[in-house]
Amino acid sequence: MNRRAFLISSGAAASLALLGRGRLSAQTPPAAPSVPVAPPPPVTEFKLLRRNVGLFTGQGGTVGWLSNRDALAVVDTQFPQTASVLLRDLPGRDGRMIDAVINTHHHGDHTGGNAVLRPAAKQVIAHANVPELMRARAEADKRTLDPALLPTLGFTDGYRQGFGDEAVSAKYFGPAHTRGDIVVLFEQANVVHLGDLMFNRLYPVIDRPGGASIRGWVKLLEKVAKDYPPDATYIFGHGNPKFGVTGTPADLLVFRDYLSGLLAHVESEIKAGKSKEEIQKLENLPGFPDFHQPPGRGNRLPGNLGVAYDEIMAAG
Repeated sequence: MNRRAFLISSGAAASLALLGRGRLSAQTPPAAPSVPVAPPPPVTEFKLLRRNVGLFTGQGGTVGWLSNRDALAVVDTQFPQTASVLLRDLPGRDGRMIDAVINTHHHGDHTGGNAVLRPAAKQVIAHANVPELMRARAEADKRTLDPALLPTLGFTDGYRQGFGDEAVSAKYFGPAHTRGDIVVLFEQANVVHLGDLMFNRLYPVIDRPGGASIRGWVKLLEKVAKDYPPDATYIFGHGNPKFGVTGTPADLLVFRDYLSGLLAHVESEIKAGKSKEEIQKLENLPGFPDFHQPPGRGNRLPGNLGVAYDEIMAAG
């Protein structure tokens, strides 16, 4: 097994009748107190894609995995509950150590299971900016960061390691969704894991406090679609159920067009003299019906519009 690593830079109870005027009188029982009902456990699934590489879905960002005769590797870890399922049922594990856990970026729905997998993992790898971003997010949330969530190995520009008959490489292209996102390639399987660099037909999370750049994101998607194999299978961090969490370079360009359209719309509204608050009243961006969401808290478009406004204004 080739383990050379090259570092290039998550009851109601019946009420008693009430006694009144010396006799029992029939009363309507009071409303039963509500009893919290635990949500059902997340539905999890392992799916083989190509040549010992697959994906795992549950709760949080999509996980990628490699399981061959000589090595195991995992990309992202979701939350603790589903990470436990991942660790227990990872195909071909049979009690073996995981040779590497790779985090695509710092968000909790991609790193929250790190502490679960860490005792069974030889190393946890991420971009060098990720630990700082994890600490800053914990401080902003006023919580203590569990040290077991932190990566054990960081790189700046790129990373490559052999795992038996597979090689895994990762590259950093600059700020996009955050300033710590990487693109992970399973080279022989020709599978690319993009983490949250891809929201497939969904309004994305754009983490400006975490260093996001919409303009940088547009350039990144164009570069990845151009430079990576045209017949690669892509794993996306999140996806509209209708379109799923895997796809092709064409899907990357659809998302690029959304981000470009977002910037263009906000720029035109600023030129028209509208305030940030007025711009954020838009419920769905015209021209992108597959992204549309019902109005309300679950619709991230107002947040996207606000981030685009701040980025444009900061650029002057």
